[in-house]
Amino acid sequence: MEKWRFLDTGRLSASENMALDEVLLECRARGESPNTVRVMQFSNPSVLVGFNQSVEQEARVDYCLESGIDINRRITGGGAIFFDRTQIGWEVICEKSFLGAGLPSTTLFESICEPVVQAIRELGIRASFRPRNDIEVDGRKISGTGGTDEGDALLFQGTLLVDFDVDSMLRALRVPVEKLKAKELESAKDRVTCLKWELGHVPGPEEIKSLLKRNFESAFRIELVDGGLTREEEILFNERKLFFKSPGWVHKVKSPGKEQITIHSIHKGDGGIIRTAMNVNLQQKRIKSVLITGDFFSFPRRTILDLEAELKDVKADIGIISEKVEHFFERTDCTVPGFGASDFVEGVKKCLDKVEITRFGIPLHLANRINAVNATFASVINDRPKHLLLPYCAKSPDCEWRYNEGCAECGECSIDNAIKLGQEKGMESITIQSFEHLMETIELIRKEGATSYIGCCCEAFFMKRLEDFEGSGMPAILIDIDSETCYDLGKENKAYAGQFERRTEVNIELLRMVLNAEL
Repeated sequence: MEKWRFLDTGRLSASENMALDEVLLECRARGESPNTVRVMQFSNPSVLVGFNQSVEQEARVDYCLESGIDINRRITGGGAIFFDRTQIGWEVICEKSFLGAGLPSTTLFESICEPVVQAIRELGIRASFRPRNDIEVDGRKISGTGGTDEGDALLFQGTLLVDFDVDSMLRALRVPVEKLKAKELESAKDRVTCLKWELGHVPGPEEIKSLLKRNFESAFRIELVDGGLTREEEILFNERKLFFKSPGWVHKVKSPGKEQITIHSIHKGDGGIIRTAMNVNLQQKRIKSVLITGDFFSFPRRTILDLEAELKDVKADIGIISEKVEHFFERTDCTVPGFGASDFVEGVKKCLDKVEITRFGIPLHLANRINAVNATFASVINDRPKHLLLPYCAKSPDCEWRYNEGCAECGECSIDNAIKLGQEKGMESITIQSFEHLMETIELIRKEGATSYIGCCCEAFFMKRLEDFEGSGMPAILIDIDSETCYDLGKENKAYAGQFERRTEVNIELLRMVLNAEL
């Protein structure tokens, strides 16, 4: 029976745990480390963004700093996670050949997760694997997983939620609201669970680690021998841990600075979210740079960096870009589970569509706040929409019409100004009270003969409901609103029900430009 190392590194800081991930993978790839199952904990609550994510987009940095929550970056892809002191991380670092690992697949993910599924079941909890890479209990995630590789070595890791601090998680993360798709979800507890919630008590960490060890031995048909770091690993770990604490690592992926005009887009696919940000030379019609981020996994890790380099200084022509991206994936061994070349092309195309909006006299920095759905901006404008959909949250909180469709037109809020702009164009304005009201309204105006509409909503709502907007089949232009929204404040559940109490602002300047747009 093959012997592996069982490595319990105890409680370490976020930077130390991330540094050790890289060290263990690198040493295994060089043949300097044995195949290993590692269990770990964190000495401090931590936000860990995925390798391809921006800290600013995923974490509420000010709250984390005020609350003593560490922020760091994983060497694996996927979405941002909150790791508190109770959680237990588990990892497999081994030769790919042991698992028969070629290209990452759901089958591979499931085979590695199976020992953890069995360990949870031994506690009396009905856990199961959920494609692509989660472990769930009755539809609620109890362990999220992900991986990366280097040479002939693979690192696959997961978190086991033991006694989950939901409140801190919601405040520390800019919660990926695009994942809250099902209408029945009302809180974080509807989509995650933990051992305490399922059992009514918290199992001791040693009991959990022992269960994990025994089940990895059984599933992999190996013997796990307790061990520590090798001399080579210790030396490398001491060299790397300061770097993994540095801004150069933590902020390796940066959101585009406000001082430069950057076009951005959001694309949803089976593999998660792709955010594309581009700088374009409008005179030369060439892409100056591309930044691709998101909650996806990529193998190898440098896949996205190489793809970004491939698109640098390319003519801003979707045909040329499509050819470039497809050729990139054909000639490399790169893979992004759940995504194909066409998904990355679509992200770029959506950015270029915003560049086209400048033909209507709308500056690029404002065009960036416009999203066209199910059609191009030009085709919607040429259709001359007769309906303007506005968010109730832009009405004054003390207005008698706040939670009712309609408006007193008293001039006290931006809704009044928006309605007047619509009236000048012969448009009917409807204030949307909830998500259900939005869907009902779209269906109603369709039955009345509408073939498009113009609406205003925050970017977070657009991102969360993108599939619903697209699924409606109705062409639309959606304009981003101003001020803090319910999503910034963690009040999306109240907003969903039409009970958000803060006031936002319709961007009147941009709405006027859109309504007056003509080629």
